[in-house]
Amino acid sequence: MKKMNEKIILDTKFDNVYLVQIDNEKAKLATINFSPGYKSYDEEVIKINDIEYRIWNPFRSKIAGAILNNMDVTSIIKGHNILYLGSSTGTTVSHLSDIKRKHGNIYSVELSPRVMREFIERVARQRTNVFPILADARYPDNYSDIVGKSDVIYSDISQPDQTIIAIRNAKRFLNKNGRLYLIIKARSIDATLDVKKIFLLEKKKLIDAGFEILHFQDLHPHHKDHAILIAKINT
Repeated sequence: MKKMNEKIILDTKFDNVYLVQIDNEKAKLATINFSPGYKSYDEEVIKINDIEYRIWNPFRSKIAGAILNNMDVTSIIKGHNILYLGSSTGTTVSHLSDIKRKHGNIYSVELSPRVMREFIERVARQRTNVFPILADARYPDNYSDIVGKSDVIYSDISQPDQTIIAIRNAKRFLNKNGRLYLIIKARSIDATLDVKKIFLLEKKKLIDAGFEILHFQDLHPHHKDHAILIAKINT
């Protein structure tokens, strides 16, 4: 852990998201550690005035890449309850936990028991606003008694039917004014089709299911053949 005279630059548009600059180095995205003394992965931790800032690596977290690509993610920052599909070992969940602090909960669905054990050990055990759910996101009714309605659904699933899974959960859990954040992983959908064609096809699935797409952002250069979109259910 570094202890230097770093400077915090509070010029992001989003609450509890910071840019940390060390001397003349390029500023890095960061969140304040909600669980001081613990790391959630191999992130860099910088201590300034006894406050721990965790560097948010955009190559490890798609939403961090979206922020650096100037996407407006206000709705996920402001949302109270977040349903996170495909939490994996919890890199992104840990930073969302930092952002939410005591003002929101994150319900994290993961299918793999092995990955879930790592997620609990690295993230959930130290964070009171994170609730792990071992389940298949294809069947949202199996965890409906735990989750309830959500302000945000964040879906980051590496499956060919990833968009259908997100739609199913959104129609089950998303609040009237809620937002769906969908990570489109083109090569998990089709290894041969043109990436832009895949993005168009996945957008069409959402539109045909009654969603309005509010924002779309390619995640290059941080994540190749990935995009993120924000959508809402038409009423």
